[in-house]
Amino acid sequence: MLTITLLGTSAAVPSVDRNVAALAVQREGETFLFDCGEGTQRQMMRYGVSFAFREIFFTHYHADHMLGVTGLLRTLGLQDRTAPMTLYGPRGAHRVLGAAVALGIERNRFDVEIVEIAAGQKLKRDEYDIVAFETDHRADTIGYALVEHTRLGRFNPDKAREFGIPEGPLWGRIHKGEAIELPDGRRIEPAQLVGGPRPGRKLVYTGDTRPCATVVAAAAGADLLVHEATFGEDERVRALETGHSTAAQAAEVARQAGVRRLILTHISPRYTRDAPELLAEAKAVFPESVVARDGLTVDVSFAD
Repeated sequence: MLTITLLGTSAAVPSVDRNVAALAVQREGETFLFDCGEGTQRQMMRYGVSFAFREIFFTHYHADHMLGVTGLLRTLGLQDRTAPMTLYGPRGAHRVLGAAVALGIERNRFDVEIVEIAAGQKLKRDEYDIVAFETDHRADTIGYALVEHTRLGRFNPDKAREFGIPEGPLWGRIHKGEAIELPDGRRIEPAQLVGGPRPGRKLVYTGDTRPCATVVAAAAGADLLVHEATFGEDERVRALETGHSTAAQAAEVARQAGVRRLILTHISPRYTRDAPELLAEAKAVFPESVVARDGLTVDVSFAD
């Protein structure tokens, strides 16, 4: 399972319909956050996102993307949390996040590690990597791609039965790439029953950014791209000046990157909850576009 929950989809300030930026990712029982705007802990409660997580990844340090970390850590502390927490962010992480962690009278009873990460760095995990990539905003900013490792090829059980291979450990061995020998002396090679390697899933979150080549490259072939779309095309000049994207520009990034689906987030409060004008502009460029709303949960499926 790879699922995202949009905890906050507004730009700059919260509105009646939208909280500020935060995204929860749940993968095979593991949860982590991308950005943490004010009130994120309440959004997690509201939308059923577990507090049993250990990492938060920040795209940058504008208030609407990180101000909620102080309250979230305090909430966890009052719940008697003891598990450590790691906060990742671009240049300035120790200064900015360190101040947020230390703010207030109470002190956490759990360790909080702060790690500065730069574009191009890769955090390697057993089954996936988290890759930081360059974005183009008005500050030191990065985006993140969760890239699962290549999977085993598809095993053909019908053919295995035709070969007379009993279901059980032998199936598992040959699926993992090991040749087997049957009691009658026949040798079965993996290529006879297993297809070629298959790609894992890829999820990309931009944070705030103008449309740029580095985002297109990072999102290439992604199963899901979550891209900011603060403005409509009538505000294209303002988007450029403030380091943001229009819905149509986000859609063009998705089209160039060849992604499967696009979610538009970081919506200016000037638009209604459903932002139909932004959706229409995006769909005209990239039909598989959706405007995010707070609480929206999306499963990221395998392409095959």
